Amino acid sequence: MNSCKQGETTDVTLSNSVDSISYAVGVNVGHNLKASVGSFPGNDSLKVDILVKGLLAALKDTAALKMAPADADAYLNAYLSNIQQAAAEAELKAGQDFLAANRTKEGVITTASGLQYKVINEGSGPKPTIKDKVKCHYTGRLLDGTVFDSSTQRGEPVVFEVGQVIPGWQELLQLMPVGSKYQVWIPANLAYGAQSAGPIKPNSTLEFEVELLEIVK
Repeated sequence: MNSCKQGETTDVTLSNSVDSISYAVGVNVGHNLKASVGSFPGNDSLKVDILVKGLLAALKDTAALKMAPADADAYLNAYLSNIQQAAAEAELKAGQDFLAANRTKEGVITTASGLQYKVINEGSGPKPTIKDKVKCHYTGRLLDGTVFDSSTQRGEPVVFEVGQVIPGWQELLQLMPVGSKYQVWIPANLAYGAQSAGPIKPNSTLEFEVELLEIVK
């Protein structure tokens, strides 16, 4: 965020309790505002002097506002929506580009849905159906290698019904004999789509290492 103009003064005399509480409120609001602005998308382009003028106008003289509060809310919402849409489109393209390159790698199999997987170890047990309950170990990664979840690291396998997980997992698990370990790349439309989930951004392509331990009866 652009810094305030050089030479602006923050000197103030606190002569009584009203001065002190007024200043304390200002410090509190300013501190919270600074934290909010610092995490605001596109904050590097914000002009602090204009931001402060808008703040003072809203506090002192509503008639002097150059933008009505409702219009300001609408403008902010549209701005954030545009940024989020651009980020989601960029994430989708990054995933598509990755999958296009990944499908040419040795051992990678691409299904009709666009799911990609590679057999690390092929088990000899039965394959689960959509209604089966299974026990698995897994590690989930973003395309940059960041681990966002791992039962393997926790040392606790998970048990769930095949039909209750994301579509990419549903498809994968029905391809895996018990005892198998596969590496899988799941396109956004077979994962969480346009929704975010913790560190998973909208339109993210995800990578998992999945070990099918057993079909739970």
